[in-house]
Amino acid sequence: MSDLSNYRKSYEKSELTEQHLPEDPITLFKKWFIEVEESGSRGEVNAMTVSTIGLDGFPNSRVVLLKQYTHEGFIFFTNYNSNKGRAIEANPNICLSFFWQEMERQVIIKGVAEKISANTSDGYFESRPHGSQLGAVVSPQSQVVPSRNYLEDNLKALEAEFEGKEVPRPGHWGGYLVKPVSVEFWQGRPNRLHDRIRFILQEDFAWKIERLAP
Repeated sequence: MSDLSNYRKSYEKSELTEQHLPEDPITLFKKWFIEVEESGSRGEVNAMTVSTIGLDGFPNSRVVLLKQYTHEGFIFFTNYNSNKGRAIEANPNICLSFFWQEMERQVIIKGVAEKISANTSDGYFESRPHGSQLGAVVSPQSQVVPSRNYLEDNLKALEAEFEGKEVPRPGHWGGYLVKPVSVEFWQGRPNRLHDRIRFILQEDFAWKIERLAP
């Protein structure tokens, strides 16, 4: 047995109080995101965990890169035929979470995912490196494949086919916009009395702000 009961850390770096909170969570998210970037984080600041309810009824989580955030919500890109894509098709209620260890912060976002426009997906796909474009075409994401060689052989064939040419975005690949209905900001504090502030979207589209016990 591996006993991890002595793994402890005291959180001392910051605090989150009701004073000077913005009226909406996107403004606070932007502030935190910039602060994490400026902290010299060694990880990918835009890495987030995307949680869905799978077709088998089990929750499923995986790390995905956030590519844009606006006043409407949070955008990421994926294969629509992947496990996450099929899960979102069946149940668009999903959860995004960020953990920024350097700043002792966490953000948990509950929201509703919807596909973005084809033109917007086209624009982002065109900005990707050529190899990433080919990877999106060649990979039947989440499906069983016979071997690594199967993927590499298919990639070599595509590289030859599209050498010196633009790669069109496959119709099964594109972006989702996650429109938040609840955003919780967690700031580590000493003695496990962490700060938790939650924004909840109301029927009039204003945000209700409340403090949660740690």
